Order: sequence, then C-alpha cells, then structure tokens
Amino acid sequence: MIGYLKGTVAYIQKANNRVTLTLEVGQIGYDIQIVPRLLQQLAGVGETVQIFTHLHVREDQIVLFGFDSAAERDLFRQLVSVSGIGPQLALALLDTMGLQDLIQAIVVGNTRALSRTPGVGTKTAERLALELKTKLAEWRQQAGMITAPSAGPILSIQEDVEMTLLALGYTNSEIAQALQTVGQSSSLSKTADAEEWIRRAIAWLSQ
Repeated sequence: MIGYLKGTVAYIQKANNRVTLTLEVGQIGYDIQIVPRLLQQLAGVGETVQIFTHLHVREDQIVLFGFDSAAERDLFRQLVSVSGIGPQLALALLDTMGLQDLIQAIVVGNTRALSRTPGVGTKTAERLALELKTKLAEWRQQAGMITAPSAGPILSIQEDVEMTLLALGYTNSEIAQALQTVGQSSSLSKTADAEEWIRRAIAWLSQ
C-alpha cells in the first residue's frame, strides 16, 4: 500500500529494544518502526531519507515498518509469512544478521547461525530453513544477489565449514571474509575437504 516514504527525520525514539522513526512527509509525521541497525546509516534529526515500508495490519494494531532497501523489506515479508515468525522476530533476525548473512544462512540451512538471534530456537530456525530455502534461493538468483562467497567452498561442504567456525565463536562477517580470502588459493578452491577449509580459515582469522 505504501511502497516507500521520502522525507525529513523529525524524531527518533528508542524503547524496549524498538526504534521508532518519525518521518515528516508533506507536513505529516509518520511513525515507522525501523530495523535498529538502520540507525548506523542515519545522520540524525533533520536528515532527508527514503525509507521502504511495509504496513502491518492486525485487528488491534496498525504498524508501519521501515527498511533501508526494497530487498530488505521483501525479505521481511518472506519471514513473516512463516508460521511462528511475527514482525518483531523478523526485525530481530534482520538486525542481528543483516540481509546477506540471513539469506545465506536460510538457503544453506545453517540453523545454528539463525539460532543466534534472541527468541529464535532450534525448531524455529529449522522451520525458517525448511519453508524459505527454495524460495530465497530462487529470489536471490532472480534479483542478482550474490550472497555466498564467490571463492568459498562448494555447497556440499559449505554448511559444515560455516557451522564449525560459528561454533568456534567467529561471526558471520568474519567467516565470509575468511572463506572469500583463503578461497583465492587455486589448490583449495578445487577441494571438497571441509577440514582443510576450516584449518585454512582459522589460520587466516588468527593472523
């Protein structure tokens, strides 16, 4: 109904882990609940911004949710289509993992990474991967979104490699960077040896 709003940031309110942005558009102030990480990209009150929106309607409440990009908003819509995933949990997933890491985790079925988001248990993570894996794989291909490391391990071992590194305490972004870098090795890029990928990645991350 409202694809996006472009206007001036009038007010920012933080309460109960929620961030609400009041955006003035044509002398009307719209209250928009945004992904908290979006704050990092905002200069503050008085800035002119474009926010992509989703209007969430319930019997007792109407909420406008805001996102940095149309892709992020569309992923939010995919998330809330899954049983048991409400808008607040969908926002938490986007805020904790970010667009690309979240898509990648769902597509490869990395439930351990998904479970790192507060409120997401193992069963919920499994449901997300089961219901959205195929949809998101097709969606990101159609949208031209490359979320897997271009020089990373082949898909058959990628989940094992990522989950092992996550269990060792590395973040999704650190892992993606490590696999991208060590994958530049011609000898490693052709191997399906998960242990070798893990060893090389740990060595790079430990530098």
